[in-house]
Amino acid sequence: MTQPRKIRLNAFDMNCVAHQSPGMWRHPEDRAWQYKDLSYWTELAKLLERGAFDGLFIADVLGTYDVYGGSDETAIREAAQIPVNDPILLTSAMALVTEHLGFGITAGTAFEHPYPFARRLSTLDHLTKGRIGWNVVTGYLPSAARNMGQDHTEHDARYDHADEYLEVLYKLWEGSWEDGAVIRDRERGVFTDPSKVHHIGHEGTYFSVPGIHLSEPSPQRSPVIYQAGASSRGVRFAAKHAESIFISAPAKHVLKERVSAIRAELVKAGRDPYSARIYTLLTIVTDETEALAHAKHDDFLKYASPEGGLTFMSGWTGVDLSKYHPNEPIGNVKSNAIHSALAALQAPDDQGREWKVGDIGRAAAIGGLGPRLVGSPQNVVDHLQEWVAETDVDGFNLAYAITPGTFEDIVELIVPELRKRGLYQEEYTPGTLRHKLFGKGDRLPGEHIGSQYRIGGPRSTALARNQAPERVAV
Repeated sequence: MTQPRKIRLNAFDMNCVAHQSPGMWRHPEDRAWQYKDLSYWTELAKLLERGAFDGLFIADVLGTYDVYGGSDETAIREAAQIPVNDPILLTSAMALVTEHLGFGITAGTAFEHPYPFARRLSTLDHLTKGRIGWNVVTGYLPSAARNMGQDHTEHDARYDHADEYLEVLYKLWEGSWEDGAVIRDRERGVFTDPSKVHHIGHEGTYFSVPGIHLSEPSPQRSPVIYQAGASSRGVRFAAKHAESIFISAPAKHVLKERVSAIRAELVKAGRDPYSARIYTLLTIVTDETEALAHAKHDDFLKYASPEGGLTFMSGWTGVDLSKYHPNEPIGNVKSNAIHSALAALQAPDDQGREWKVGDIGRAAAIGGLGPRLVGSPQNVVDHLQEWVAETDVDGFNLAYAITPGTFEDIVELIVPELRKRGLYQEEYTPGTLRHKLFGKGDRLPGEHIGSQYRIGGPRSTALARNQAPERVAV
């Protein structure tokens, strides 16, 4: 008898007050306003590990949502991802209180040079014992570019820049230090064998990085690569690089098309169609019975902010939704922000209904771009099974209505129901995040483009010591 396909869960959060559910910070049980307290994050990490989540995916932006109404005033008032703190600094503390939980950290390619960033991620991979992932973003907020003194680059060009960014990182992570470089020879006084550390000699369109990586090889070398772009260019980028792909879709038929397109693009990139885990965004509101779950949801709606939802949607689509009447369809509008967000709004829902601006604000007020499941554990898990069976998605990237309450409900009610049906892991696979996800070891697989930059590989630019670029005396 064929074993049922396991469903994977990932938690979605951000180092801010209102991540995907604006207005919910006002709820008496919500603790998102404690985002500045390290204890909030360590307790959340322990909770998610108790629920055997694959990881905690922490989003980030380096700008404000200022498309709605032509200013950032609404975003500031609503705490819509502002104020927002750095996600990377949370990881070490959460890793210390957990053993298995993975951490997906968002960082953009547009505003930091890859050379110091490579060291930062290697450091985290060491400190977490190989449980780090990196969510690659190219930057969609024009306000971020302005505040970094840059022009907001056209959508596809941002991915061209990111491709070279990843190339530099692969050369540093995979092709600079040999595995046996660190020898710690006390007798000879040699900690690292210089003949086994190589300059990468990168000279490209955007970056010049001639030297060596500053960190010795970490457990995974390259962190698990996350990616959330769902435009045609974003999907090609994901198929080339990503191992965990995060998408959103308002309806099952849209999700099925997107999953199918990603699997096909992975094959075009020379990879197995299941060499990347695909998670779709979802918010679950549950309780012990249907009546209690719907009562909880009704209570949440009293605090949710449709205007905050429109503020997010305006930023994600690049369209100022304040200019539209609530009953007006979103229409066919070109976007230079998140192309998939606009496409989702232009597609009908599972009942064939067209999205109106007012619908968008109400839907985005709890859970952002993802759909919402409300019901008993049995009802919710029925739907999760149905979504996986009909769309071929691997699992769910779970946003929250309130935190940590939504995650507590999932751990205490949904996970036991999943396990009862044989649909969820009973315990973690030992090892690194990559091995937990795929069971094939700690390092990038041979079919992944990053592995080709290893010393001796077809894309390696590693230079022997006597070939190192000339040093300038100072």
